[in-house]
Amino acid sequence: MKSASSWTRIGLVLAAGTICLAFTARTSAQVQTTTTETHGKASKDVQVERGEVVLVEGNDLFVKMEDGSIRHFPNIPDSARITVEGKSLGIHDLKAGMKLERTITITTTPKTVTTVQTVTGKVFHVTPPNSVILTLDDGTNQSFKIPKGQKFNINGKETDAFGLKKGMKISATRIVEEPMTVAEHQQQVTGKMPPPPPAPPADVPVLIVMAIPVRAPASEMPAAAPAELPKTGSELPLIGLLGLACLSASLGLKLVRRA
Repeated sequence: MKSASSWTRIGLVLAAGTICLAFTARTSAQVQTTTTETHGKASKDVQVERGEVVLVEGNDLFVKMEDGSIRHFPNIPDSARITVEGKSLGIHDLKAGMKLERTITITTTPKTVTTVQTVTGKVFHVTPPNSVILTLDDGTNQSFKIPKGQKFNINGKETDAFGLKKGMKISATRIVEEPMTVAEHQQQVTGKMPPPPPAPPADVPVLIVMAIPVRAPASEMPAAAPAELPKTGSELPLIGLLGLACLSASLGLKLVRRA
């Protein structure tokens, strides 16, 4: 893989005419720096993970993934929310058997940061082909490195560092383009309640419990009420006896009268 430095393009332009130089690490008030950013087209990568809650222990969550592996999610903050059937739940609301689905969206945006540094001055001293010292507008001198093989265009003629002379007024510009990538992560977790337990099959007998009264011991049983005797007598003999008494009294009265 190419390093980040291999993606950096440095252009140096100097003009008296215009020529190219490389800045040293020293800085000066005469050096003006501007930075711009250019964004490219963003791309999105969506990843979906599914699993079933196995155990919730404190703020630790254990989930069985679709491939059968058990994943441990430690120290889930209380502020983390999961949408389950329209309700917002926290880590302590999750139950074993819940189905979870996590959608991760990664948005990647390429960006190029361009830095332009510009300096002007007069050639004070040249050490060809390696460096040149410029006298800046504030009167200070600053040294610049000259890239290997650099050619200069002075008054319509091409020359190298050996063609620079003291007193030439030049301006130097360094352009650095550094590409980078900005990645933004977003995730959403949704879930479903566990299904209700299935009803027993029709061919499975259902156990019915019946309460059977228990007979008390004989010593604790209440005494039975005496049985009522059947009515066997009749009023007819009494009526006959009264009729016989009346008949006897009538006969006695007749005998008394005759006497």
